[in-house]
Amino acid sequence: MPALAGRLKNIAVSASVVMGTRARELAAEGKKVISLASGEPDFATPAHAIEAAHQAALSGDTKYPPTDGTRALKLAVQKKFRRDNNLDYALDEILVANGGKQIIMDALLATCDQGDEVLIPAPYWVSYADMAKLATGTPTFVNCPQNNGFKLRAEDLDAAITPKTKWLFLNFPNNPTGASCSRAEMQAIAEVMLKHPHVWILTDDMYEHLVYEGEFCTIAEVEPRLKDRVLTVNGASKTYAMTGWRVGFAGGPKPLIKAMTNMQGQLTSGISTVSQAAAAAALEGPQDLIAERAAIYRERRDLVCAMLADAPGLSCHKPEGAFYVYPNIAACLGKTSRGGKRIETDTDFALALLEEKLVATVQGTAYGMSPYIRISYATDTESLREACARIQEFCRELS
Repeated sequence: MPALAGRLKNIAVSASVVMGTRARELAAEGKKVISLASGEPDFATPAHAIEAAHQAALSGDTKYPPTDGTRALKLAVQKKFRRDNNLDYALDEILVANGGKQIIMDALLATCDQGDEVLIPAPYWVSYADMAKLATGTPTFVNCPQNNGFKLRAEDLDAAITPKTKWLFLNFPNNPTGASCSRAEMQAIAEVMLKHPHVWILTDDMYEHLVYEGEFCTIAEVEPRLKDRVLTVNGASKTYAMTGWRVGFAGGPKPLIKAMTNMQGQLTSGISTVSQAAAAAALEGPQDLIAERAAIYRERRDLVCAMLADAPGLSCHKPEGAFYVYPNIAACLGKTSRGGKRIETDTDFALALLEEKLVATVQGTAYGMSPYIRISYATDTESLREACARIQEFCRELS
């Protein structure tokens, strides 16, 4: 058999995918699994977005789209940035792609040379590091400890930047911790970045509308002097429950967007026309559902945090945003589960919890900080209540 590419040896399968797959296998065996491993809203896509896709298909809008996005969607994105973020981007400063993940990959492939450093605050979304590696970059990490609310400290950031640093990634509200930066905290980060003009800044704002304490802010809005080297990334997946439609978008300086569009032209070309019609309708249509759903997520957060506080051995920081909690399981290490599994790592904890109590979570190792587990509360309240009761039982039975 011919050999596979050497680059694959350093690329891991996403831990959330692995845990989700195992959860589905157990469910297929007839077991009552509750999966808290996936960061996917349980709400429906807005009806008017679905109808827009339907009408687009019926009207014949099924041909190759422009590589950088349809004019209708780019206009909607332009309005969204003005409305929500007080940012003005020309249409040639906007790119639409197959989800936020492709936006990020386009950016890395268009800018990174061998050995360029991509600075990633940890804990971090599982794909950032492997995407940097695929682009021949070197992921480097700056620790964001729990005693600082999992937020990035300006002094730590400043110390981590080197002449080889090409990108700083920001993701607040954060996956996996739910940490969200105040305007003052973001301004402190911005002050550091003003000192390092050789570094691009990518801000992954997918959870911008899921902030429960304080208000959302993005770095190009907070510090306009940085705008010409900031890529502001967003999408339809979390805000409008449109994960399967695969619509991401970004605003950034024209030379960068042009380079990213060139890269995307060789990778995938433009994205599904009907998905773009749906996303445009979501962005242009009524926005009431955003606050309504955020209120439900907040109730779920409070429920999960309260129940995890009663689980022996868990210490759970209350997040300001997103739909994740990231409890510390250090006090559970060195113990043995009722099923006889020795808990030496957070991976051991997550696997034993899944096999014995049928609750799927993701180990903190995957996000660059242990010993933690990530729990997604993007599921219905009754399932969350039952899952947390099982976690409490699992922890009580450790010995």
